[in-house]
Amino acid sequence: MKMFKIGTWACAALLGMAVSVAQAEIAVIAHPANPEAALTKKQVELIFLGKKKSFPGGGEAKPVDQNEDSPAYAEFYQKVVGKTGAKLKSYWSKMVFTGKASPPQMVGDDGDVKTWVSKHKDALGYIDAGQVDESVKVLLVVP
Repeated sequence: MKMFKIGTWACAALLGMAVSVAQAEIAVIAHPANPEAALTKKQVELIFLGKKKSFPGGGEAKPVDQNEDSPAYAEFYQKVVGKTGAKLKSYWSKMVFTGKASPPQMVGDDGDVKTWVSKHKDALGYIDAGQVDESVKVLLVVP
């Protein structure tokens, strides 16, 4: 009986951790000198889908992606763009084939994206909100 209680508790704890990981806030970040005060979810979606190539204020926007296996990648595309990995691959296949757009450059994980964005004034990226520091500017937080 005690084994069952410990096993149940352990399963509940693991499930709770999995839910909290799946519910991480995503911060959409830019270079600190970026003049934009904030972006809407729709504006970010259009930039990351290659439908807009500039920030609302007119400056060029170059989105950068995390690796497909990073936790933030699936979270960002599900919450902001509303696409799963398979649908996203299909979308980019069509866009590249027709010459309409290219997918964002992949630069790595949260740390790599934060470093990239902090060094490129036209960059736009996303990271786990818990990784934000003064090296980047937050334009949107997605719960």
